[in-house]
Amino acid sequence: MYQDYKNVEHVKPGGLELKDRLVGVQRVTKVTKGGRAFGFSAIVVVGDENGVVGHGLGKSKEVADAISKAVEDAKKNLVRIPLHKGTLPHEQKGKYGGARVMLLPAAAGTGIIAGGAIRAVLESVGVHDVLSKNQGSSNPHNVVKATFDALLQLRSAETVAKQRGISLEKVFKG
Repeated sequence: MYQDYKNVEHVKPGGLELKDRLVGVQRVTKVTKGGRAFGFSAIVVVGDENGVVGHGLGKSKEVADAISKAVEDAKKNLVRIPLHKGTLPHEQKGKYGGARVMLLPAAAGTGIIAGGAIRAVLESVGVHDVLSKNQGSSNPHNVVKATFDALLQLRSAETVAKQRGISLEKVFKG
């Protein structure tokens, strides 16, 4: 699922205090020759509010079953996101489908300036101060995936120093 990203650290759900946040539930309809068959799809974000987060999709005829399936799916896709003093290490843009998301680090005390799906993801990650902008599509499925695209591209200062083969001080001076 995350094979396009270089520095993704997958996390096992065992031993983590994961909290799940319901992003959205949609009623879906399948038209058959016998009439309409209704079902539900749910998208859920789970995280430990300390840099570990995952998202999942569940589908079922019942809302509760769809949500529980989504939580199970999200626990299979946990990744670690680099954080820096309660915010992001640098600004980043992400996109998926028609959704475009821009995330900016903010000063302490700013809070999470984000709406709907982006807020659910950032709260689950454990970000306390961030500015964000959703551009294009507001479809919660694509917005969650665009937010993950931005988060998975983030690199900590230590990672940058290691990749460039220089000291941590030179990253900030240079």
